[in-house]
Amino acid sequence: MPHIIFEKNKELTTPSSIEGVDFTFHSKGKNQDKIGVKYKNKDFLLTLKNHEDKFIIKADKATRVTPNDYIKTALNSFIKITDSKEILSNTTINKTKVKPEEEYLKDINYFVNDFKTTKDIAVEIGFGSGRHLLHQAKSNPDTIFIGIEIHFPSIEQVLKQIKLQNITNVLILNYDARLFMEFLPSNSVSKIYVHFPVPWDKKPHRRVYSTEFVEESLRVLNSSGALELRSDSENYFQYSLGLLTSLMQGHIEIDINKNPAITSKYEDRWLRQEKKIYDLKLYCDFNSKQKILNKDFFFDKGIKFEKIKDKIGMKKPITTKDFFVHFEYIYEIDDTSGLIELTFGSFNRPLSKFIYFSKNGINYFQENPIPTSANIEAHKFINEYLKGLC
Repeated sequence: MPHIIFEKNKELTTPSSIEGVDFTFHSKGKNQDKIGVKYKNKDFLLTLKNHEDKFIIKADKATRVTPNDYIKTALNSFIKITDSKEILSNTTINKTKVKPEEEYLKDINYFVNDFKTTKDIAVEIGFGSGRHLLHQAKSNPDTIFIGIEIHFPSIEQVLKQIKLQNITNVLILNYDARLFMEFLPSNSVSKIYVHFPVPWDKKPHRRVYSTEFVEESLRVLNSSGALELRSDSENYFQYSLGLLTSLMQGHIEIDINKNPAITSKYEDRWLRQEKKIYDLKLYCDFNSKQKILNKDFFFDKGIKFEKIKDKIGMKKPITTKDFFVHFEYIYEIDDTSGLIELTFGSFNRPLSKFIYFSKNGINYFQENPIPTSANIEAHKFINEYLKGLC
């Protein structure tokens, strides 16, 4: 993660700007500070803390933005505006990198709020080098392919190939695929590809495949669509097979060492090693009801920072059968404004956010939570809980 270790010369004054980077506020916590940044219409936080007898400033994990160069630019600007002495840094910006094509690189809010198409949709989860994704897109020009990947260097390479090969039917998303599926319309997808996912044998809760994922996949697949797993891991194959055979609907198909039209460089290596490659397909044979998302993340206007800042503190997580809420830290900007850092939502897919109290009111910093059912229920609890403290 980009960071800079430095000797501080002077304090940051907010609001202030330098070279297009706006430092909007400086909130102070018990062990670290959070600094609000706005750069190229994106809001995010930097974390400032003591590092032995020096300081370290880095990106806040919960509000990271892409591309990574935005964060590096903000960190370098902080050093300049505070006239600090840099000691150690990994914030060099590679000017020769291909800039992500905004036309094809989308954020999750695009799919939650704006994505509409009358065309067939296919989804590939964890596309890696992009060989399969780009091959399918070129072979099926009338289908919109959504590629989901958490490794940003892979995303940059695929965006470069999209441009070089003049491919126009691919959308790229840097996001957790387990959360993404809930925001696709029912019966809208023909294929979902999950090729060579990380097996996570020691942390199975991190696997893409789960009961919830399979159920969401069946909801979004049309009545002739298929969910396709391809893996070199027998453990992952057996685990996924167990999930699918417990279903009451759909039917499955199994192949071993099938010869596909396109292979990844890793699959080529495994085939040379004579490893078995498992294919497991789940076919959907029914239609599902449309899903209606509740996007209400408003807070009661009577909740005031000065009334609650001394009443929250660090507490144990509050849990129910459907969600949890954990208030973690308080950061104070002044007597009436500040941040509450908290984690909430699904136990398997926790969400870290900041509630921002400013002169304009109270809201989630950066953007509202993604409207999953667990997040919606957790927010209702958070709002009522904070009202009760006032």
